[in-house]
Amino acid sequence: MKKVEVISPAGNIASLKAAVDSGADAVYLGFNDDTNARNFEGLNFTPKELEEGIKYVRAKGKKFFVAINTFPQADSCHRWYAAVDRAAGLKADAIIIANLGVLRYAREKYPAAPLHLSTQASASNYESINFYARYFGIRRVVLPRVLTVGEIKELKSHTDVEIEVFALGGLCINIEGRCYLSSFVTGASTNTTGACSPSRFVRFVNNPDGGLSITLNSVLLNRLSAAESSPYPTCCKGRYEKPDKTMSYVLEDPESLNILPIVPDLIEAGVSAFKIEGRQRTKSYVAAMTGVLRAAVDSCYASPKAYAVKPEWAAKTVATFEGARETLGSYLAK
Repeated sequence: MKKVEVISPAGNIASLKAAVDSGADAVYLGFNDDTNARNFEGLNFTPKELEEGIKYVRAKGKKFFVAINTFPQADSCHRWYAAVDRAAGLKADAIIIANLGVLRYAREKYPAAPLHLSTQASASNYESINFYARYFGIRRVVLPRVLTVGEIKELKSHTDVEIEVFALGGLCINIEGRCYLSSFVTGASTNTTGACSPSRFVRFVNNPDGGLSITLNSVLLNRLSAAESSPYPTCCKGRYEKPDKTMSYVLEDPESLNILPIVPDLIEAGVSAFKIEGRQRTKSYVAAMTGVLRAAVDSCYASPKAYAVKPEWAAKTVATFEGARETLGSYLAK
C-alpha cells in the first residue's frame, strides 16, 4: 500500500524550503494573482521565485502542486486558462482546480496533466467525486472539512479517486467554496478574488486603555485588551460586541484543527494524503507543523498498534497554532 503523503503549504520561497527540509512529500503553492484562494498581498510566487522554488523541490526529490482554485467570472476566464498553461508548462505534479470550466480547459488541452479537485469545489460525496473523475479525469479530491472518519471510509469504498484531507491548522466552519461572509462585509469575494478579509479592508486602532480594536470595512471584529492577541481577523472568527458592550465569539471560537490523535483511523479509512493548512503563515509554522506530521505518519507506519501522540508533538502544536484550543473538527462527530 502506498504511504500517506504529507502535503505542506508554501506561500513564499522561505516556507517552501522549510517544508521540504522538514519532511514534506509535496508542497502546494499558487501564482501571485487571484487565480488561487490565498491571494494575500506579499504571498505567492513570481516567475523568478517559482523557478528557484521548483529547482529546490526537484533537487530534494519532492513534488509541487499548483493551486488554481478560485472561480473566474464572465470576462476573466482567459486568465485562469493562462494559469493552467503556466502550471502545465512548469510540469507541476498536480494542478489543483475548483471550477468546472477551468477543469474542462485543463483536461481538453492537457489530457495527461494530473488534476486534483480542490476543497473549494465542495465535493463531499462519492457521486459528485465520481462525476469529476468520469468527465475530468481527476486523480485526487481534497475533501472539505465537514466529514467524519466513518463517512470518509464509506465514501472511499465507492470511489477509486485518491482522498486528501486537512490535518493541521485553521478550521473552516463553512463548506469551502461556499462562504460569502467576506463578500457580505467587504464586497470582495473569497471565491473570486482569492482572499478572505483582504488586508486593504482591515484596520487596527489603538484604544485609550492600551488595547486594540480590529475592524473589517468599518465592522468591528474584535476589541482586545493590552494583554490579548488575535489571529488574523476574519468574519467567522470575529468576536463581536453585544448590547452590554462585552465581546463574544458568535460563529466560531478561534480553534485549530489537529488530527494527530486519529492518524491511524484516517489511514485505515483510505486517506492518501494529509494536508497542512497555512500558505499565509510563517516559515517557522510550516517547518514545525511539517516536522510534527512527518514524525506522526512515520511513527504510525513503523508501529501502528503502538501509535500514540508524543509529548513533543503536542508541545509544538500548542506553541505554534493560532487557535486558543485544538479540535478534531467534524472527524469524530458533527
